[in-house]
Amino acid sequence: MAPSISFIDTDKLKTFVVDDGHGVKGLSELKIKTLPELFVQPCEKRLDMSKVVPHESIPVIDMSDPEDPEVMKLICDAAENWGFFQVVNHGVPIRVLDEVKDAAKRFFSLPADEKKKYLFKNNPTKNVRLVTSFIPEVDKVYEWKDYLSCFYVSDDEAFAFWPSVCRDQLLEYMKESEPLIKTLLKVLITRLDLSKLDETNEPFLMGSRRINLNYYPICPNPELTVGVGSHSDVSTLTILLQDETGGLYVRKLDSDNWVHVPPIKGSLTINIGDALQIMSNGRYKSIEHHVVANGLENRVSVPIFVNPRPSDVIGPLPQVIARGEKALYKHVLYSDYVKHFYRKPHNGKDTIDFAKL
Repeated sequence: MAPSISFIDTDKLKTFVVDDGHGVKGLSELKIKTLPELFVQPCEKRLDMSKVVPHESIPVIDMSDPEDPEVMKLICDAAENWGFFQVVNHGVPIRVLDEVKDAAKRFFSLPADEKKKYLFKNNPTKNVRLVTSFIPEVDKVYEWKDYLSCFYVSDDEAFAFWPSVCRDQLLEYMKESEPLIKTLLKVLITRLDLSKLDETNEPFLMGSRRINLNYYPICPNPELTVGVGSHSDVSTLTILLQDETGGLYVRKLDSDNWVHVPPIKGSLTINIGDALQIMSNGRYKSIEHHVVANGLENRVSVPIFVNPRPSDVIGPLPQVIARGEKALYKHVLYSDYVKHFYRKPHNGKDTIDFAKL
């Protein structure tokens, strides 16, 4: 039973939610009727539902035959024109997807005393961390989300430090999704004049991976806050598994309008990250996206972030510049780019300004 808490006292609230491991899930389970001020987002940070375009959706691509030229064209076109697409018949077993969603729910169902072992301050490894909001140390207003983030080093390291209630399912999901990731990258680089995915380019395209378990509990006054504020990912690619709840919105390219990404059973949602936008010199688009809070249902999602290695220097690929394009981005150390992302609250596409010429 969670202790009684004064929601007027922001410091006590932060301690309960962040330091004691209760998260917003613990707050939601207190059945509070009014959203605490700490979570009330300014109007400009909330999704304006009047800007959502009904009856429009991101592309859905059948991956049954990924070497079909028409499928390859659909993937590259989606990456250029939307930055987001969904894939079906992608080769990752439905059983694996279901089990990883169950594993996420299992982890967040643990008692707070168990979960708080994975808070950054309590954890012997810095590769696993439990977080509420985005970066509670810098967020002036909190987002309505808890997440567990696991940076993959090796199976041995994962066995030593990842939570046992979800570790096996996360590792299996990462292993089963690797052929899909490689297939997508093989297709996408053809339009960048790279002939194949090999030992010369694979490390900086997919040399590191991070997997997150996201939990968005039922929220009082969901219209006053956000599940995740508008942002783009810093990855090469993100592979997102979402449950049946919905709530992910994607900004339409070069507009103020938004499109809902409806959950399709068995599908995965793919989005281009900033690293690939930079490497492609802006041909592929890393697009803003946003998750709304929900007043009726809990939501889980599991993204795999496919990234360059922290030590890689990223910039427009030489093959792209060799075509006569003017470079739009400078070369930056990937770890510096990521640090810049985590130094500030979510704020649309502003992270990529760090790399602009």
